[in-house]
Amino acid sequence: MNIRKVDLNLLVYLNVLLEERNVSRAASKLALTQPTMSNALKRLRDLFDDPLLVRTAEGMTPTEKATKLKPEIVSLLSMAEKITQPDKDFSPAQSSVTFRIMCNDYIEATLLAPFIQSVLSSAPKINFDIYAPGDIRLGDMEKGQIDLAINRFTSLPKTFHQSSIWRDNFCCLVHKDHPYVEHLDLPSYLAAEHVWLNRAGWGAETSIGNQAASQKLGWVDEALAQLEQVRNIRVYTRHYALAGLLVAQPQLVATLPRRQAMLYKDSPDLRIVRVPFQIVPIETKMIWSPLLQHSKAHQWLRRSLTEFSTTVLDR
Repeated sequence: MNIRKVDLNLLVYLNVLLEERNVSRAASKLALTQPTMSNALKRLRDLFDDPLLVRTAEGMTPTEKATKLKPEIVSLLSMAEKITQPDKDFSPAQSSVTFRIMCNDYIEATLLAPFIQSVLSSAPKINFDIYAPGDIRLGDMEKGQIDLAINRFTSLPKTFHQSSIWRDNFCCLVHKDHPYVEHLDLPSYLAAEHVWLNRAGWGAETSIGNQAASQKLGWVDEALAQLEQVRNIRVYTRHYALAGLLVAQPQLVATLPRRQAMLYKDSPDLRIVRVPFQIVPIETKMIWSPLLQHSKAHQWLRRSLTEFSTTVLDR
């Protein structure tokens, strides 16, 4: 049997006929004329090569085949109804879902950790699976296998949807006894030893050939290059949390996004001070596959993250 040639409405008619066991009542229940229902029963008999309903002393009685078909038809119609119903509004309090998000440890610490903490109680069945930039490929995003990637992006396929999370300025995080704290100028900055920190993500880094041929020029050094200056880098790292640990002694300076630095604002031994030159702020975006654009759950995640990001002020 070629399913494309089958009028699936006939299964709806058969289900009602087997419930009512009467052509007239079935026609009335479906708002059809009796001749139309009689014609439908004839087509059903031809389709299944079985009389399906037979007149007996007790009225129209289902055949053995019809009796076996009934639960399968009910199951099929129930599934069809389910998949053709419009999505109900997503309920974070009731829905069970796992969101897969790619980001670096800067976004983990400054956005995702406080966001997840804020929804743990109100969304008890929502889980989060967090990936680092090196854990996934762009193809994973295109297929919708990752819900969101949050990072700084310079070049992306046009098919991706995207939305800005925030722009973050730079500052210096240093020990309270570091000489730079007393002399916040460019000569003092250049005289210091530095932690190099950059985790740009897909395709956002630019090669250079100065202090380490294998390294990449980050936001800070791009700004210094405009001034024809180079800083003395002692440690290269791609982990924001490590930078905060390294400046626990008064020798190194970490130049990093302000929201990351503010995680240490209550530390008695550290100070957050200004950078003595202009650096283009980081613009952080979230991107997602068009396959997820209309998902109610995904819409809730995007909207909630965007709204929450506006409340994540300097902490």
